[in-house]
Amino acid sequence: MATVAEQLVRTLRDAGVERIYGIVGDSLNPIVDAVRRTDGIDWVHVRHEETAAFAAAAEAQVTGKLAVCAGSCGPGNLHLINGLFDAHRSGAPVLAIASHIPSNQIGTGFFQETHPDRLFAECSHFSEVVADPAQLPRLLRIATQAAVGKGGVAVLTIPGDLADRKATGPLTERLPLVTPSPAVPPSETVQELADLLNSGEKVMLFAGAGVRGAHDEVMALAEKLAAPVGHSLGGKEWIQYDNPFDVGMSGLLGYGACYDAMHEADRIVLLGTDFPYDNFLPQAHTIQLDHDASRLGRRTPLDLAVHGDVKETLRALLPLLRPRGDRAFLDRMLREHVRKLEKVVGAYTTKIEHRRPIHPEYVASVLDEVAADDAVFTVDTGMGNVWAARYLTPNGRRRVLGSFRHGSMANALPHAIGAQLAQPGRQVVSLSGDGGLAMLMGDLLTLPAYDVPVKVVVFNNATLGMVKLEMLVDGLPDFGTDHAPVNFAAIAAACGVFSERVEDPADVRGALEKAFAHPGPAVVEVVTDPNALSIPPRITGEMVRGFALGATKTVLNGGVGKMVDLARANLRNTPRP
Repeated sequence: MATVAEQLVRTLRDAGVERIYGIVGDSLNPIVDAVRRTDGIDWVHVRHEETAAFAAAAEAQVTGKLAVCAGSCGPGNLHLINGLFDAHRSGAPVLAIASHIPSNQIGTGFFQETHPDRLFAECSHFSEVVADPAQLPRLLRIATQAAVGKGGVAVLTIPGDLADRKATGPLTERLPLVTPSPAVPPSETVQELADLLNSGEKVMLFAGAGVRGAHDEVMALAEKLAAPVGHSLGGKEWIQYDNPFDVGMSGLLGYGACYDAMHEADRIVLLGTDFPYDNFLPQAHTIQLDHDASRLGRRTPLDLAVHGDVKETLRALLPLLRPRGDRAFLDRMLREHVRKLEKVVGAYTTKIEHRRPIHPEYVASVLDEVAADDAVFTVDTGMGNVWAARYLTPNGRRRVLGSFRHGSMANALPHAIGAQLAQPGRQVVSLSGDGGLAMLMGDLLTLPAYDVPVKVVVFNNATLGMVKLEMLVDGLPDFGTDHAPVNFAAIAAACGVFSERVEDPADVRGALEKAFAHPGPAVVEVVTDPNALSIPPRITGEMVRGFALGATKTVLNGGVGKMVDLARANLRNTPRP
């Protein structure tokens, strides 16, 4: 008779799960042993459970399928929590298996006792304890469908002794794993939306990650309304390419004319975005369209809330709109976008290839040129987000993953591991900060252990750049942000990973090309300027006063990579005033 652990593993295997990320040990051992004895599913031994959760999150995002991680009782599964928060806030369908202390010891203060079902409640759609073998099949169905159907995390807590008990019922059963169908608002709501847009004189579109798959429809909407199109960081990869209406990005990492267009428009349409920075939103004249009704109106008052899938809703909307012949607002915003980009582009074009320390903008721009057209980039939180937002050129095939909603450090390397194992034939590049890499550096060992051909590009400025920037904005002298120089290339080499350390900008391109041509994992460490920082596109008086008090030698605004060329191209058919 099969055990509960075997029933769990085989059911997941039959549902298409190919691997479980985690660290073996004590209460988790029955499940790990069941993986060992089951063909078609693998155990990926990482060096930290946080890596396991991040890796599962990335796998789920690049495949769109359920991914699984696991942790042993107490500290083991507790380490999952940060990566699970990231997965949940990213909408990644992840099942976490939290093994538990012996069932007869629960509630006694036993060694390593925690209560995972309570701990993970905030970062999951479903979190329950399996208390009897007969419960496992049903709770597994509920958990996996919660993760896939709602988009996010589900947690099953399983005591180690229960996992070793005999299963009841069939050894495996089919999991539903049905994704929700696209929602379309009622016709009267679509007509109300059309009436508002037809009556607006200056309409602006702001796109988030929810426009995935709706690029053509958003472009058609922008063309009919002569509307500038801005985006959040999460929307960049889905909307910026092939976009003659692009005016850049808003938010703390923003650039270009997006903020200006949004605040001058008399109709702003938020498309598939839960943009969190309400101080960048005008708090008026706003329509929001989202597939998740709970997000509607929580960042700004709305003139109209529309619950629906972006693609299907716009398909219903477009025939109801009157084409707008007046492009004055759009053309003016496109010119303003180019002006703002040209103003700062010199920071990465003026003899920067000869400057030492190396400017991180230059590294990011070369990386963008050298990387594959269908590469997956994983990006550490901090200044790495800035370089990715401003230099990585989307094309509809590249992916950019990061902890964009949870904002955790150390996500890039673990995300890269999950993305690469899920899609082994695809180039995966981790843009790691020295602070982020140091935090989960142990998983450099995972790369050669499984021959995961991730390319890790380390921006080593020996400081926590984003934290330093925050202190400067607040008028504080930076403190606790800098650390002694570290040779990450040497550490990577000691882990058995091909590595290069670059201190001369003339060597950047060659080092990247060599690493990308290497068949296995590789690390390129670039020693970059710690004073290369970036500020938001909209600067308040408080920020200016803060910089005046705290900044002495800081490069502000940075460059914008190929985006200035794209913006100039969009102006070719725009009349000059």
